[in-house]
Amino acid sequence: MKTNPGRFFEDYALGETIVHAVPRTLSGGERALYHALYPARGALYSSDELARSCGLPAAPLDDLIAFHTVFGKTVPDISLNAIANLGYAEGRWLAPVWPGDTLRSESTVIGLKENSSGASGVVWVRTRGLNQRGEAVLDYVRWVMVRKLRGDVPAPAPVVPELQASVAAVALVVPAGLDFSNYDFALAGEPHRWGDYVVGEKIDHVDGVTVEEAEHMLATRLWQNTSKVHFDTGQRDDGKRLIYGGHVISLARALSFNGLANAQMLVALNAGAHANPCFSGDTVKAWSEVLDRAETAAPGVGALRLRLVAVKQGAEPFALKDEAGRYLPQVLLDLDYWALVPK
Repeated sequence: MKTNPGRFFEDYALGETIVHAVPRTLSGGERALYHALYPARGALYSSDELARSCGLPAAPLDDLIAFHTVFGKTVPDISLNAIANLGYAEGRWLAPVWPGDTLRSESTVIGLKENSSGASGVVWVRTRGLNQRGEAVLDYVRWVMVRKLRGDVPAPAPVVPELQASVAAVALVVPAGLDFSNYDFALAGEPHRWGDYVVGEKIDHVDGVTVEEAEHMLATRLWQNTSKVHFDTGQRDDGKRLIYGGHVISLARALSFNGLANAQMLVALNAGAHANPCFSGDTVKAWSEVLDRAETAAPGVGALRLRLVAVKQGAEPFALKDEAGRYLPQVLLDLDYWALVPK
């Protein structure tokens, strides 16, 4: 058989490394489409001149362009037959990605656990994104629930990896040369500095975006994500196309500009959960909570650890979980990340 049906749970082996196909050379085209699909207005990623004033040679491509590109490469091998993408951990952006860079991905299986039903299992992988020089630009762990095709295949011994609750501040990678000493707050859009944010503070980002069917499918194709549930209405009993979770991440990140305009660069992904499915017609809004603050060695640069929560219509302000600790049905995304902010 020449066609590829994708991997099922029984096709993974602990410790194997999968080299994903189709490297991708990125250009200003991806930036333009990204900024068209999401209300992205981060000044550092929009202006070469502002980026140069902050010690960089030019504006790098948006951090989530790198994430989506690296993630998309993995889908045919990791999540083509996924039931759900369950979470993220230990993610770090290791180097900026520039127009003209070519990214490829490889993943190592670090955990396997069959579900009690015997019809599916959870696969943990550590994925690395590499540029044309073989330099790692991104590293993260994710875990996915994958269908089992052959029920007679014995379950592997369960291995659940121990993952850090968050990336330590000392492990954050600040891009070489980054210097916020002469940061232009007026051009960036807000006056709020690193020291203006207090641990425990919550910010309602106010605005909302209604997801359109064609828009999310265009975005998902842009990242060459081939997961069937995003395109084929026959994949779900309700006949709906599931919105790619990364689409929700980018919408929420862009909405967070209102209140966090100076959270310029993502440098770590501590944890993440797609709490409930998102469908066309849902209106996505977002709020954030300041979880921690840290100094960096770079001049004028501080780091904020932030919780970004995406919700849909009907959500109560700042509501996250019920008394039993379950996510409320209006919560779409719970993302914990570190960002670099001018001091």
